[in-house]
Amino acid sequence: MIDKVVIIPFDKKYSKDFYILNREWLQTYFYVEPFDEEVLSKPNDYIIDKGGHIFFAKLNNQIVGTYAFMPLKNEVGFELTKMAVLPSLRGQKIGQQLLEHCINYAKSHQFKRLLLYSSKKLENAIYLYRKFGFKEIELEQNSPYKRSNIKMEFDLYK
Repeated sequence: MIDKVVIIPFDKKYSKDFYILNREWLQTYFYVEPFDEEVLSKPNDYIIDKGGHIFFAKLNNQIVGTYAFMPLKNEVGFELTKMAVLPSLRGQKIGQQLLEHCINYAKSHQFKRLLLYSSKKLENAIYLYRKFGFKEIELEQNSPYKRSNIKMEFDLYK
């Protein structure tokens, strides 16, 4: 296990870290879609200003991970999205700490719904989501992400 990771809220000065972490993750596992580029380049416009939240994992004054909540369209709740960890620190339980923070934040702020889109090829991520209590639900035909083939939901009222 590594030193203490601190989870901090969005600050514009970390926008570049948000971009770099997520872009690397997308390039490693998939590809960067034009809309990804737009959202990652302007997190304030596409996430924060629309009522969303971004958090960062900070270790020894370095941003090493991130995740975001984007408000769901046409319903009350949030999508867990843009979760990424620095490649050299993957496997060090930073993703687990981010996910635990995510769930605690959603519960303490009384989110009505929490869901995510992913890909079954990301076996470690899917395992982690299930471990924390996310359940697979039906994926709509017009999924917002071409790369997603699984949709999961967390029951905030357990």
